[in-house]
Amino acid sequence: MTTPDHAALETLNENYIRAVRESDTGWFDGNLSADFLNSNPDGSLVDRAGFLAQIARPTTVPDLACEDVQIRILNDTALIHARTAYTKADGQRGGGRYTDIWMRQPSGRWLCVAAHVTRS
Repeated sequence: MTTPDHAALETLNENYIRAVRESDTGWFDGNLSADFLNSNPDGSLVDRAGFLAQIARPTTVPDLACEDVQIRILNDTALIHARTAYTKADGQRGGGRYTDIWMRQPSGRWLCVAAHVTRS
């Protein structure tokens, strides 16, 4: 059963991946919380400003795609888990996983508060 929140989160997830592919900092600027944190594949942790700086650089994964998306809504918190596939700079296929954590705001809008990305 799809709820309005589930549908909204599906759309947010699709736009998140699109924004990574297109280096769309404007989309992220409007959809990340002020205290957003991201765990990078290299183990580093970056804040909102650091993440936006990363996104502003030309993407290394222009064909990034997500599969096996699972959305779990726990009251005003939502977890999105998915598997990724992409082509590396050397032409080899790569993959990974991500978990994004979203919080529903008093207005009903969802903002991403944290992300964790792995790549192989």
